[in-house]
Amino acid sequence: MEGPVGGFGTGRIMLGQIEVLQLLKFKRVWSWNGGKDNLGATFYKPVEIPAGYFSLGHYCQSNREKCLQGWILVVKDRELSNECVEMCSVSQTSDMNLISTQKSENFVRERLPPLVKPLNYTLVLSSQQWKGNQDMVGYFWLPQAPENYRSCGFVVTTTPLEPSLDEVRCVRSDLTDICETDGLIWTTGNTNPPSFPFSVWNIRPKMRGSKARGVSIGTFYCNKDLKPENPLSVVCLKNVNFDLTAMPKLHQMHTIVKKYGPVVFFHPEETFFPSSVSWLFENGQLLYKRGVEVPQPITINGSNLPPGGSNDKEYWLDFPKEDGVVKRLRQGDLQSTMAYVHFKPALGGTYTDVAMWLFYPLNGPITVKVGALNMPLKYGEHIGDWEHFTLRVSNFTGELWKIYFSQHSGGQWINASDLERIEGNRIAVYAAKSGHAIFPHAGNFLEGDRKLGVGIRNDASRSKYFLDTSRKYQIVAAEHLEALGSKDIVVEPPWLQYMREWGPKIVYNSRTELNRVIRLLPSKLRSPIESLLNNLPKELSGEQGPTGPKAKDNWYGDERV
Repeated sequence: MEGPVGGFGTGRIMLGQIEVLQLLKFKRVWSWNGGKDNLGATFYKPVEIPAGYFSLGHYCQSNREKCLQGWILVVKDRELSNECVEMCSVSQTSDMNLISTQKSENFVRERLPPLVKPLNYTLVLSSQQWKGNQDMVGYFWLPQAPENYRSCGFVVTTTPLEPSLDEVRCVRSDLTDICETDGLIWTTGNTNPPSFPFSVWNIRPKMRGSKARGVSIGTFYCNKDLKPENPLSVVCLKNVNFDLTAMPKLHQMHTIVKKYGPVVFFHPEETFFPSSVSWLFENGQLLYKRGVEVPQPITINGSNLPPGGSNDKEYWLDFPKEDGVVKRLRQGDLQSTMAYVHFKPALGGTYTDVAMWLFYPLNGPITVKVGALNMPLKYGEHIGDWEHFTLRVSNFTGELWKIYFSQHSGGQWINASDLERIEGNRIAVYAAKSGHAIFPHAGNFLEGDRKLGVGIRNDASRSKYFLDTSRKYQIVAAEHLEALGSKDIVVEPPWLQYMREWGPKIVYNSRTELNRVIRLLPSKLRSPIESLLNNLPKELSGEQGPTGPKAKDNWYGDERV
């Protein structure tokens, strides 16, 4: 007997007229060991699909991955009325044109079944002419969808015969969303063999964020080129109702943090530690207003900070003028530190993003590396620093899928299987010395041109200084609870509503000095270091003070990679 549909961790989610289930079981179809990276890729089809569910396409994974760790969504029609059944019998015939002329397009579309078989398949590529590196010939097929339907993935076979029409289903177009490529899986490049290019990409919804409805399927996109077409020939799914019933409830949110909250290690030579926001306010941080000479003390929860609006440059926070107080605030207070946690929907409510924010009273200066030369600079230092990493948890299973590590102007996603573990199977992450960018492993990371050895140093290492976010945290926002009408909601702290700057604007004289040094460098080193500095976030370049978490693009949007 089937269990409830749509709750967090129940395995199945409703997307309006279709139900989706995350499948993790695959059968290998074909692989190629070669290409531009000389590794190639392997293609799989989902197996053990439950009765009533259908595949939308096959799955591909790079051979550089150590183990099979992907997933794919299979779909089920939950609202197939008698009228839909009747129309399904004619939806793939010429009678469809007659129906379309008798009724409006939208009226007809709403009464078409959500899922239908493809009309046939188009052969995209055959590896028959390729020599070596394959045990069988691979054939790549694109399902051809009837009118008012779209294809969501490709099918791979080892025979020149067209796949069965029962192999996949096509989805009604209003239940789909536009997708884009999300990282190259494999390309043959212009190598010989083969004598022509072929490339395979991951795909994801083009519009992403907590309010976007696009749903990743787990399928891939491919073509006989080195770059994808625009638009793609396949689409993603859409959560048309967007009721978010698969999102975790408050007690489940606490369970997620306690189970997956990482241990953050700080560098043994760190001098600018994080603190709690309340510690900062208690110990003298002040609110400044343009045109007002005397700054205002801030209440412990920030209730007297101007809420809402936008960063109008009228207010900012800054240290007081007393040297002793300033020195203490600059150092932070690790003992009071906690992770401020924001729960939000991702990928159409099929995943939950758990953004964990750390606050630092001061972001330290950067060190620029140019070849063998390391140049510590005042440049990059600013008051008030918000850093974060984000856990992406599957709403199908409740399992951690990957973590996003924010690093200055960008960041990276790391799969859960590739994360570093410490005692008790806890996850370890690392905050870089001074600048506080977050990394998945200890090491000396260079942001810039690694081949030339030019960039900003990010030194991360394990030490006795750490923060266990599974124990020291505060859930500060979870908008989906209110949208669901839950009795248990999260009341956002007043300081979170402060949308202005957490530090003053700073103009660095050291940039002038740096420019003088840059001009003395060889031309091949000069250009990359100038480009790097010009692309730094505004708070690092001194153009403005940093804003708080809710003013960041990723509060409602997706993480930037």
